[in-house]
Amino acid sequence: MKRAFLSILLLTIFLTSPKAQTAKFITTRGKEIIGPDKKPFLIKGTNLGNWLVPEGYMFKFKSVNSPRLINEALAELLGPEETKLFWKKFQDTYITAGDIHFLKASGMNSIRIPFNYRLFTTENYCGQNNPNRGFELLDRVISWCKKEGLYVILDMHCAPGGQTGDNIDDGFGYPFLFKSKAMQQLTASIWKRIAAHYKNETIVMGYDLLNEPIATYFNADEFNPYLEPLYKEITKAVRSVDKNHILFLGGAQWDSNFKVFGPPFDSKLVYTFHKYWTKTTGKEVIQDYIDFRDKNNVPIYCGETGENKDEWCEAFRKTLEENNIGWHYWPYKKLDNTAGIITFDMPAGYDKLIDYTEQPRADFAAIRKAAPADREEIKKALYAFLNNSKFENCRPNKGYIEALGLKVP
Repeated sequence: MKRAFLSILLLTIFLTSPKAQTAKFITTRGKEIIGPDKKPFLIKGTNLGNWLVPEGYMFKFKSVNSPRLINEALAELLGPEETKLFWKKFQDTYITAGDIHFLKASGMNSIRIPFNYRLFTTENYCGQNNPNRGFELLDRVISWCKKEGLYVILDMHCAPGGQTGDNIDDGFGYPFLFKSKAMQQLTASIWKRIAAHYKNETIVMGYDLLNEPIATYFNADEFNPYLEPLYKEITKAVRSVDKNHILFLGGAQWDSNFKVFGPPFDSKLVYTFHKYWTKTTGKEVIQDYIDFRDKNNVPIYCGETGENKDEWCEAFRKTLEENNIGWHYWPYKKLDNTAGIITFDMPAGYDKLIDYTEQPRADFAAIRKAAPADREEIKKALYAFLNNSKFENCRPNKGYIEALGLKVP
């Protein structure tokens, strides 16, 4: 009896030891990402674009293309209170347990979730200033992913001050992050808070620290030298509370330029690139990244690609896999478009909303002139958009899904 008790005690100590706990996390080993079974793990999945970072083109808007500009247009039409209610319903219905179940059933093993840093601050974002809203939303979807066995990468798509200098960072058209110590410290502190919250969550694969930093519109010689030092600062903050998760580092110039990187400075780094509208076959299109992997003995992966015809998506997916490179195709869900995993219909009257966003609205006189006579019609179209975007009202894009080597459940 005493021997049995000691055996149980020793087993308990082993299972709760840091080494045993670490074994449950996806990690890295040389050029490979390694799963909990200690075998190579090739990332295959999609991005939950438009959910926590609304993008104008996914609403069929043109110049109104960032969350801030979309919110302004909706507030001009609906008023601030109704706009707040719209965003709350949007965040609660655009991605649900049904979506996550579908993705896992299709054959994916992981997803990447873009988010806006404002979800973790008191800054107003999509009608709220709750610093815990990000955790409320992410915890919910992560719990669904855990149930399904679908791994998660958390992606700071919009960083304080703006890391890109275009609509996708929801900033002000310039990568102010790299010129502001205060913004850099805020970025690191938000990541530290996120890492502390998820440090023991094994279904979270890791953290993509900055999406597509430093657009090509800006002087690379001026901005690129700031990127890796900032990554090191964020890494230090994360590692002070979380030594378990992988850190994903994107290159400069839209996650395309790895020349900004020196030798790896952490034991669990994966370097990520994005590729759109390039040649699909032949190793040369990704050779620079492969060379970087071989030189530094680190894993690489394609965090975004897609937005193209089925044939292109299939050919590029095969090129990636032939070179042992995992992928997350962009995006999961789109309005009236087959270049994604699933799609949903444009509602009646929605064209009037699109028309409004394309009118001059530089001053209040222009806003009044552009405003539709029937605002209720716009509200009705927006709520029809929400209803149409629910998982049960979406349609799988069979050709696109099969091009990724997946199946329609």
